[in-house]
Amino acid sequence: MIAIIDYGAGNIFSVKNALDYLGLENRLVSDKESVISADAVILPGVGAFPAAMKKLEATGLVETIKDEASKKPFLGICLGMQLIFEKGYEFGECDGLGLIKGDVRKMEAPELIIPHMGWNKLEKLNDCRLMNGIGDNEYVYFVHSYKADCADENISAYCEYGGRVPALVHDGKFVYGAQFHPEKSGDTGLKILKNFGGLI
Repeated sequence: MIAIIDYGAGNIFSVKNALDYLGLENRLVSDKESVISADAVILPGVGAFPAAMKKLEATGLVETIKDEASKKPFLGICLGMQLIFEKGYEFGECDGLGLIKGDVRKMEAPELIIPHMGWNKLEKLNDCRLMNGIGDNEYVYFVHSYKADCADENISAYCEYGGRVPALVHDGKFVYGAQFHPEKSGDTGLKILKNFGGLI
């Protein structure tokens, strides 16, 4: 079973609908026991980094998430991906979950519109099981104004938008993060979610 963490800051129903469509057993959860008993965990997220962390802390799940992400497949989506890093700098400095080294900063692309919104091409950088079956000309859907700043070794795929933007990250063990919305990215996004389900 895949636990989708419901903490009041995620587009949870779109994610659930996509998993339902794929036939992947899932449940919306907000308690420690359900996260612990799940086979895999998804942390969605929309909105601002500090507000989302505050809501997540209010659930009492932060330490549980850190513990479970060290031993089972874990996927952060959009803002949920940003929260897996050590710090965010939206409305000031704010601690994240620290599951992957790096921080999250405002996108700097003076010649382009921010937020980065719409379809963009995935460029592969490092092997990652979530990218199995993903070709060299596949597009996914983004909506964000901040991006991760992390080591190349943690970047499985990126897109170009005023420079390299990490799109899919991985800690080399159990933790994954998608800056884009796989649940809104057509067949490509569904393949990525199916690959995540295949990690169980």
